[in-house]
Amino acid sequence: MKKIIFTLLFILGITSMSAQGLSKKQQDADIKPYPESVDVVSAKDFGAQADGITDDTDAIQKAMNSFGKRGGTVYLPNGTYLIAGSLNIPQAVTLKGSIESVPSHNGIRNAGLPKPGDDGTTLLITGNKGKDLDGTPAITINTNSTLRGIVMYWPSQDPDKIPDAYPWGVAMKGKNPALLDVEMLNPYNAIDASHNERALIRNISGQPLRRGIYVDAIYDIGRIENVHWNPWWSMKPTLYNWQREHGEAFIFERTDWHYVINTFCFGYNVGYKFGASQGSTGSCNGNFLGIGADACHTSVKVEQSAAYGILITNAEFVALNGDDPTMVEVTNANHGNVRFVNSAFWGPCNQIAKINGEGTVGFSDCIFVQWDRNKENRSAIQVNGGSIVVRGCDFMHDSPQITISKDVQRAIVSENTIKGKVRINNNAKNTYIVGNLGTE
Repeated sequence: MKKIIFTLLFILGITSMSAQGLSKKQQDADIKPYPESVDVVSAKDFGAQADGITDDTDAIQKAMNSFGKRGGTVYLPNGTYLIAGSLNIPQAVTLKGSIESVPSHNGIRNAGLPKPGDDGTTLLITGNKGKDLDGTPAITINTNSTLRGIVMYWPSQDPDKIPDAYPWGVAMKGKNPALLDVEMLNPYNAIDASHNERALIRNISGQPLRRGIYVDAIYDIGRIENVHWNPWWSMKPTLYNWQREHGEAFIFERTDWHYVINTFCFGYNVGYKFGASQGSTGSCNGNFLGIGADACHTSVKVEQSAAYGILITNAEFVALNGDDPTMVEVTNANHGNVRFVNSAFWGPCNQIAKINGEGTVGFSDCIFVQWDRNKENRSAIQVNGGSIVVRGCDFMHDSPQITISKDVQRAIVSENTIKGKVRINNNAKNTYIVGNLGTE
């Protein structure tokens, strides 16, 4: 009997140890930074040091090139990687850091908060200083390839001086390139999203100093989601004033139906700029939902738009910096359509909109606040050319609302609510102005 009991206890002990062993093995698998697979390699296995001192450009490139045409994932474990050259992500390759959601590292601006390199995977970009747009981008993403989960930081930039020029931090080429969950803390030029098809840009933050995102020569739908440009790196006067005089956060030229959702910028000369392409025929048409620009000189500048329309919905704009802060400026060159729906505009600015050209601009169900900041008797909306539709909007400041010049082709102004006396100065012939209600 004792022998049987001993045997049972022995078997139970072995079973328990085996269970513990499996549990430990499972735990080890759970904490591995990347799965054990021929499709995933660590850049450290190819010589990357991640010490912030050794140039890891070649080691990372070798790791990416090791997959050949089939592609795979190169993992960059926690650490700081010096990139003194440029990286080219081959077709179907993913370059991935340890970060799963875009972080913030504003400890240089605010003591006590994380700085780049304190945690996660950080790339220190030093190559091609002084070359601006004629230099090779720090990282190029190609067909079906992805960059994700890293911090990009330019350590030679001085937060208290006029910034040094650098080429694009990331260039997206080919078909279906993707940029996901990346912090670009202080690039001079951030993202070149031109000459590709179906590019995906999602969950990006940082403080581009000259240009944020540039879109051109897109003939198949591109997507930009959850991109936020904030001055988290530096608001020191010399640098920040330069950014407010020169910076352009989002630039769109030739593109077919771009979808832009939940984007934001703070402290730029122009928040969203729409223009005619230099290298291809055409301009922008697309769907812009939930976009915002705060503390800019001009929130939206339209040099040219496509006939099919720039459609801006549920947007928020604030213009208050510079000598003539204006929410929306449409230039003489514009021949296309621009529509604002259910959007809010507040200041203190000089004017909500200055409209020129031969195109059509429309405001529907919008809110206008705080124009004519210097009490110069400026109208919220100054229409000098083209056609204008203002319908169902709320003018919440007691200053002139709309001035329509004699050169305006068509104007419809109807069903607006107005604080104070209705002051619509109409000098054009082909107009329909009715049902606008003031409080006086």
